[in-house]
Amino acid sequence: MLHFLISDLFESMNSKDIGILLAEGEGLRVEFKSSFDNKVIETLVAFANTSGGSVLIGISDDRKVSGVTINHESAQNWLNEIKNKTSPALVPVVESLEYDGRVVVIVTVTEYPIKPVSMRSKYFKRIANANHLMNTDEIANEHLKTINSSWDYYIDPGHGVDSISLDKVRSYLSRIEQQTGSVLVSDPPEFLEKLEITRKNQLTFGGYLLFVKDYCIISDVQAGRFKGQTSIIDSLSLNTDLFTEVEELSSFIKKHLMVEYIFTGALQRTERLDYPIDAIREIITNMVVHRDYRDSSGSIIKIFDECIEFYNPGRLIGGITVNDLLSGNYISQCRNKLIARAFKETGMIERYGSGIKRILNICKDYGIVPPVFEEVFNGFKVTLFKKRINVTKDVTKDVTKDVTKERREFILTLINDNSEVTISELAAICGVSTRSIIRDIEHLKTEKLLRRTGGRKSGYWVIMGDH
Repeated sequence: MLHFLISDLFESMNSKDIGILLAEGEGLRVEFKSSFDNKVIETLVAFANTSGGSVLIGISDDRKVSGVTINHESAQNWLNEIKNKTSPALVPVVESLEYDGRVVVIVTVTEYPIKPVSMRSKYFKRIANANHLMNTDEIANEHLKTINSSWDYYIDPGHGVDSISLDKVRSYLSRIEQQTGSVLVSDPPEFLEKLEITRKNQLTFGGYLLFVKDYCIISDVQAGRFKGQTSIIDSLSLNTDLFTEVEELSSFIKKHLMVEYIFTGALQRTERLDYPIDAIREIITNMVVHRDYRDSSGSIIKIFDECIEFYNPGRLIGGITVNDLLSGNYISQCRNKLIARAFKETGMIERYGSGIKRILNICKDYGIVPPVFEEVFNGFKVTLFKKRINVTKDVTKDVTKDVTKERREFILTLINDNSEVTISELAAICGVSTRSIIRDIEHLKTEKLLRRTGGRKSGYWVIMGDH
């Protein structure tokens, strides 16, 4: 085995490792190429902008080992070409191995510390087993993550400190004192500087959104109560500070919720709203904290007879998918770090990245079907349903049968939305064990309502019949 460049960041592969990679196929950190060309460099850039990875040269996409011819001079030429075509310049590790009588070259890069890396002014990142050309917004976000900052920490050139209300700042300080049980000695200007909401008496974008005095053009949100899909019977339009938006939106939605009275034998009756207000407040808080305020469109809330839809500009960041959110298999990344920190200080956010799980748990405890989370257009939508599932703790066979039937119907709905959803993800959404989901799946297969196409990793579900 020849080593052309060795780094202590890597452990050398052996032929057994190549066999394992061939069996697993291409993925987030592995790609096969028949020969060295610009596509190899493109993949190395994508790896460097994501979590690092290796390109195995001499293996085709269909995993056939053709091998390559290489010597010290040609390897050095490859390295020079990679360095010259990337910015900042990538210097990968290159090593060659013999596998099945043929030479395979492994080119490896780590995740680059200063992002994003480009190839001739084009920026790529790795998503699953493919390279994705990054758009302007993604390029900006990668740079902000690299310097451990976010858009809302930057100085707002269009608004000064006189654009915010010091009364709102004082009210915010009072919230923190109530949350922490301690008295803050800072006056508003000093406190704003301490939290970097202002810097050298200049206002940040985040500070403008948090404490704007009057009309705020970039915080617009529309809410409406609908009868049918087009008829609006009540509406609310807001362009104000983010804390006020959370309170007014929560009040508007609560005004349109139905109330039922539950008699338990006690002297007083118990009120129950058709939706859990804690889940609604959590969704609204997440909306205003994680919205992409650089997008010209506004947030929209639609209250229908059977559900509430919450739409927010800004897709999920950092390559996170909806499935990652539901399974909890992700590292939380924040689009607006200053705004999130400000909300966390008051206790309105308990912990970064835990909002989705908390919403699911609230809905489960309340006895309604889980909400649906999806990326639509250039934003993120949450749909909250009033439909109940297992509302009471009645353990009779009839009730258990009804609950199981509802869950199986809901599983079909989830699969209709995402044919690649996994059993573990279905279990997390439905709030039951994977064993229960497996039993449900087998029942649906027996009833010829569902079938599986393909393998465990690359397959998908197919709904049959009238469903």
